[in-house]
Order: sequence, then structure tokens, then C-alpha cells
Amino acid sequence: MEIPSKYEPQRVEGHWYAYWTEHGYFSSKPDERKPYTIVIPPPNVTGVLHMGHMLNNTIQDVLIRRARLLGKNACWVPGMDHASIATEAKVVAKLKDQGINKANLSREEFLKHAWDWTNEYGGVILQQLKKLGCSCDWDRTKFTMDDDMSASVIKVFVDLYNKGLVYRGFRMVNWDPEAKTTLSDEEVIYEERQGNLYYLAYAIEGSDEKVTIATTRPETILGDTAICINPNDERYHHLRGKKAIVPICGRVIPIIEDDYVDVEFGTGCLKVTPAHDENDKNLGDKHNLEVIDIFNEDASLNSFGLHYEGKDRFLVRKEIAKELEEKGYLVKVEQHLNKVGTSERTKAVIEPRLSDQWFLKMQELAKPALEGVLETNDIKLYPSKFDNTYRHWMENIRDWNISRQLWWGQQIPAYYYGDGKDDFVVAETPEEALKLAQEKTSDFGLQTSDLTQDPDVLDTWFSSWLWPISVFGGILEPDNEEVDYYYPTNDLVTGPDILFFWVARMIMAGYEYRGKRPFENVYLTGLVRDKQRRKMSKSLGNSPDALKLIEDFGADGVRVGLLLSSAAGNDLLFDEALCQQGSNFANKIWNAFRLVRGWEVADIPQPEAAKVGIDWYRAKFDQTLVEIEDHFSKYRISDALMAIYKLVWDDFCSWLLEIVKPDYQKPIDSVTFDAVTQLFEENLKLLHPFMPFLTEEVWQHIKERTPEEALIVSQWPKPGKVDTALINGFDFAAEVISGIRTIRKEKSIPQKDALELFMMNAEGVDNQMDAIIRKLANLSNLEVTDASLDGALTFRVKSNEYFIPISGAIDVEAEIAKIKEELNYTKGFLKSVQGKLSNERFVNNAPEQVVAIERKKAADAEAKIETLEKSLASLQ
Repeated sequence: MEIPSKYEPQRVEGHWYAYWTEHGYFSSKPDERKPYTIVIPPPNVTGVLHMGHMLNNTIQDVLIRRARLLGKNACWVPGMDHASIATEAKVVAKLKDQGINKANLSREEFLKHAWDWTNEYGGVILQQLKKLGCSCDWDRTKFTMDDDMSASVIKVFVDLYNKGLVYRGFRMVNWDPEAKTTLSDEEVIYEERQGNLYYLAYAIEGSDEKVTIATTRPETILGDTAICINPNDERYHHLRGKKAIVPICGRVIPIIEDDYVDVEFGTGCLKVTPAHDENDKNLGDKHNLEVIDIFNEDASLNSFGLHYEGKDRFLVRKEIAKELEEKGYLVKVEQHLNKVGTSERTKAVIEPRLSDQWFLKMQELAKPALEGVLETNDIKLYPSKFDNTYRHWMENIRDWNISRQLWWGQQIPAYYYGDGKDDFVVAETPEEALKLAQEKTSDFGLQTSDLTQDPDVLDTWFSSWLWPISVFGGILEPDNEEVDYYYPTNDLVTGPDILFFWVARMIMAGYEYRGKRPFENVYLTGLVRDKQRRKMSKSLGNSPDALKLIEDFGADGVRVGLLLSSAAGNDLLFDEALCQQGSNFANKIWNAFRLVRGWEVADIPQPEAAKVGIDWYRAKFDQTLVEIEDHFSKYRISDALMAIYKLVWDDFCSWLLEIVKPDYQKPIDSVTFDAVTQLFEENLKLLHPFMPFLTEEVWQHIKERTPEEALIVSQWPKPGKVDTALINGFDFAAEVISGIRTIRKEKSIPQKDALELFMMNAEGVDNQMDAIIRKLANLSNLEVTDASLDGALTFRVKSNEYFIPISGAIDVEAEIAKIKEELNYTKGFLKSVQGKLSNERFVNNAPEQVVAIERKKAADAEAKIETLEKSLASLQ
């Protein structure tokens, strides 16, 4: 096979991905091997690849490819989430562009449009993940709206209802007026916004007196049904039992007393609007107040809004404030920093709204999920700093509002047969519902046509919380072979932003429906931010095109670039230069391969330097492998990559290849060549999870291989006994070589000119490294001496002193002048450091670490002065 002169990712990536899929390497079936299972956090069916997906899925692919190399039955299940709110919004927008109003369609007509949209635009992200190199078992791709997945959701809803955990209640909910649906508490994002506090005067019925209340939402006065004072607030004792008149609408409302009122906030008087504030609703229930809802589902005002009917709430806020001012009700306006709830999906400001909704009781479900993470350590979060966040959420859990006023999703299996609030049954099918309704009413003449199914759908998370079970059919067939083999899964890789939305709920579902954890480890990635630490987003325009990055730097380059800067749980500060670094690394490996393959091989004796160098690199490889295994065990994926990066770039390319490289136009011995090739292959195995395309390309070029011998299904290296003495000996030798190279550079002595080296002291020296020092430093002679050499350049390594006779190779006078200049500078530097250290205030007050650094500077300067003075003496 001809080896191209440079690495070409665009050509290589498509070729090897097709090869891997063609030979079924990603496919998994239950067998005798130990399973290693990951389920993908299902991206929205509407989604496209962004930087967060790139990071998250690269980490998953690293774990799955390594598991495959470890001989495990690696199964990575891909799929998509139907994303009720996001998808329905896209379909509604598309229909609007075509002049079609959703309100004019039947449910069936709308769902046809939704499926058409999904089939045309959905799943783009899964194709894009292939470009990144993700080795998912694509035959297992699931969609949360697949028939079997929907059936699983319905079965669970019915089961939880029958257990008394699902109930219907009239509650204050979070209403998204843009999506026209409720949201769970976790889907509401609170933002601090600058607003106003409006002070309004309410007349007291039958008197000239007025009472002032403060509100941030003057439009809601039209729904006021009481004013509340604190019974302990002496300022308002005289208002007990009286009534007030609401401005503009003229409604007469009672003045009630309750110690809920904060006497310090505003004026100490509270307007009570039970339909539009949860706390007001609680007060209303306690005091039997009227409930007046002034909003339509899109947050425009209804008929209770009087002359503002049909207008948007924020427009009314401005207009009503103006009217209140004109009519003398507005006392004053102050600026006020307010926490405003917004919809995670649509960004619309949430409106509290009273509504009949379906809820799931969470207290009992949360107990085993709390214990599994924080007490038994059955499930581990990485990094563990998220344990406290998890604890806070789970200990303060509220019932989950699981119904959504949408059509795209699993329709709630509740069937109504009468006009009463409780005239319904819950069943998996209309046929079962009919039987239950007949039994409940004793009316056996009821027909299916007499039943009306609840129009709401279930929250998207109510399907995805079953994901690790339902993808293996474990809800519909709890004892099937697949779920018994693959469940519980091993690792989950996701973002901390859905720790409660998804992760905690999957844990609850796992214990409830399998009696087991859904996964063993949760690796929580950080957010991808730009260099200015801003979260990447389309609106800021700071999020690069993920596919363009792959096109420019190659998938391997991007994967390395992302991981080199991504410590577990910490935010990733993304810079395209990191991808360039990854691309440069790929080129370095490719050039190293071309160098090795370009050598002529002959049956000649193996040089001593090559033999020692190979032994050293094997020891270094084993040492790094132990380090890598430790990093993987702690989910420090970036650290594992950095260890491999240094091993390959520094130790293999910069040191070993230089040690074994034959002289110009000379052959290499076959023993060394075979050993270097074998070590190269071991490097490729370590690199493969991180750089799958490049490594497979090099692997297949090294020699002809059958599909069974492909790198993707080769074997992860096993560490041998680490020879630390050999590693330490080489480290010392490397310092000696660096010292000689520094002198060559400073004195402009060409590498081709052989030098002599004399060593005094010889402590800690490994003599077997002499051959390597001779070769890499180009020495004609290397020997030990008892005394200093006159007329020689010197340098130190630890306590050993080295001499290089110059014998006319340099201008002695110029060298003396140069050494004197450096000596004077170093003495001046030492004096300034000693001055700092003799200052008692500095030594006593500065941090211990800072003082230690200054002392080291002084010691280094003293050692350098001693060496320079000896060099000067030897030249004079």
C-alpha cells in the first residue's frame, strides 16, 4: 500500500467509518463476554450537532472504544427524544409559514404534519455524530415515540396510577404562554431582571381613607379578591373587618389578616390575587376567597381585563400604570430587582396559573434514589462535588406535574365517561378503559364512542426517565434476554444541567421498575465556554460550526482539542487553537510512521544504544499505562489523553526514534525495527479511543491485516513490571544530553562535530545509558575524571559536573567576556533575592510557598555562580 506524504483526514475518515460499519464492529448481541453498556443522552429530534454534543459524545466514544479493546461486549445505544415543546413549536411555525393555523386542524391532522416534519428533518444529529467517529450500535437506534417506547410510557403511567402515585389535581402550575402548556418546576429558569415596584392607593369603602399596597405586576389588580394585613402590625389595626375598593374595576374586596404578610416588604399591605400567585392561592384557600383568572392561555387579558381584553400582559402593564397615574391611584414607582421565572425551552416569562393537571408523587420514589447515591454508593457521581446538589434536589423534591397541553407526545391514557371531575378511568387501551368504565358505573351499555381520552400528553421527561430500561424492552418484557444482559448499564455521560431533569429521574425509575440502579457511574461534563468564559450560544454568535471544525481540523484533531482542555466537571474554555494542536498531533504521529517505514532494514547487529533505548521505552510505556488506568478509574479522561500525548510526542517521537534512527543512508537492524514497530502498534492501541481514524489508518498501513485484525477490535495493552531504575537512569541521561545540546547551541558548535565529555563525581549515573548519550550528543569520548579540566566548558546535572574541552572550537576571549557578563548579572540577581530574604517583614508575612520559591531562586543562583566561576577559571 502506498503511503501518502501527509495525513488526509477527509479521505481517511469516510473510508474507515464505512469499513467499521460494514464489518459490524459497532454491533452488539448478548454473549458470554462481560457487557459494557452506555445509553446516549437522547438529543432532541430537532437538534443539530453543537459543541456540548461534541464533548459529551467524544467522551462516550472514548469509553466505548476502550471497553471494546478490553475485550468487553461494548454496546452504545443511540437514539432521539421527541422533545414535545421544541418539536411542536417547530411544526406550528412551519404550518404558520404555509398559512395553516394549528387551531384549525384536528389532532390526527396535526400529528401527521408532526411525523412528516420528524421524518424529513429529525435525526440529522445522529448522522452528524458519525462524522465525529461515534461507534454507536446504529441497529439499536431508538426514538422516544417508537411504538414500543410509547407503549412502555403508557404502561408505567397506568401502573403508577394504580399504585396511587399518579393523581389529578387542581393546582397552581407554571404556564408557558408561548408554548401554551404547563412546565414542571425544573423547566423554569429564574433570572434576575430590573423591574418596577408600583405603589397603588386603594380606597377604603365608606370613608375618605386610602391604603397603599406595592406590586411588581399592576395588571393583576384586576384579579384581586382581598387585601391582607399582618395581625401584629399596629399600623393597620383600624382596618380590621373593613373593605377596600380595587382601582379601575371598582370591585369591593375584604381586608383579611394573616401573619404570612411581611411587615417589612413594601407597605406591609398585600394585595391577594389567588389565580396568579401560588402564595396568594394558599391564602385564598385558607380564607375562602374568590378566584378570578384574568388571563387567556397566551397571557393576553380576558374579559375580566375589562377594556384591556385581548391585549398582551406586558403592554397592559405599561398602559394600566399610565391609567392608574392619570386617575390618581399611582402613589410612586421604585426600581426593583426581581427574580423572574422563564421557560427553559421558549424563554417566555412564566405565568402562574390554576389548572387541572396530572401529577406524580415523588417522595416515595425519591428515597431509594437518594440512598443509592449518597448512602450505599451504589451510583457514583463524577466529580463528587455534585453530590450536594443532588442531595438538595432530592430532599426538597415536589410532586412532578407530568401533563402538557400539547399534541406531540404520548397522550395520557385517561378516559372520561361523564361530566363529573372524577368521571374517568385509566387504562392502557380504549378497550380496557371501556371495561373499567362499565364496572365503575355499572352501565354495561357504555360504548367506546362514549369515552373521551384526555387531550393532554405526558411530559417528554416522563418517557426519557425510562430510557435505560425501555431501550432494551425492559418495561414491556421485564424478563427478556437483552435487559437481563445489558441492564444495569455502566456509565452515563451527561451535563450537570440535567442532573435532576433526567439523571435523578432515571435513578428513581430504575429502582422502581428493575429494583436496580440504571448505571454505575455518572460522568458530568462541564459546559463549553468561549475564551471569555461566556456560555456558547447561537444568540451570542460565539459557538463555532461543529461540522466546519471537523472539516478544517479532522475529527481526531477536534476530539483531541476538546479533551485536552476538559477536566471532569469543569467548564471547557474552547479555543480553535486546541483543535489545531490536535491536528498537529495527528500530523506528528503520521510523520513518525512515515519515518519508520522509510528505513531500510538489514540483518546487522543491534547497536547498544538502540537496545537500551527500547528497554527504557518499554518501561516508560508500562509506567504511563499504570497512570492512564488510574485516570480512567477516576474518569479523568483529559488527564489520560495528556499522559498518552506526552508519551507519544515526547518519549516516542522526540527520544526513542532519535535513539534508534540509523545514520544517514545506513540501514536499521531488523531486531530494532521489529521492536519499534511493535511499540508503535502499542501506542496506537492507547491512542485509538481518542483518535480512531488516524490510528486505524496507520495500523492498516503497518502491515496487511484481516478484518479480525483491525485495530478497533485489537487488545488493550497489559502493563508489565515497571523498571523505575531504568526510567530514572534515562531521565538523568536526558539532562546530560540537554546540557551538551545547550552548550552546542550557545557556542554555535554544529551537531556533526564530535565532542569529548568528562564527568566528575559520577553519582547516580547509569552506565548503560552511556551509549545513548554518545549517540544523541555525538561524543567521540566519554570518561570519568577525578579533577576539573582547564580550558573546558562546564555544566552540572545534580551533584555531577561535566566538562567539554573546547580546543580551539570557540573564541576564548569572547567566551570569557560572555561568562563575565552572565556572572555579573547572576550576582546582581542573587543580591536582590537575598535582600528580599533578609527582610523580616517579607519572610514573616509572605505565604510559606512564596518564601520557599525565593529561597530556591537564591540556591539556584549560587549554584550557577559557582559553575560560571569554574568555567571562567578554566578559560583564564
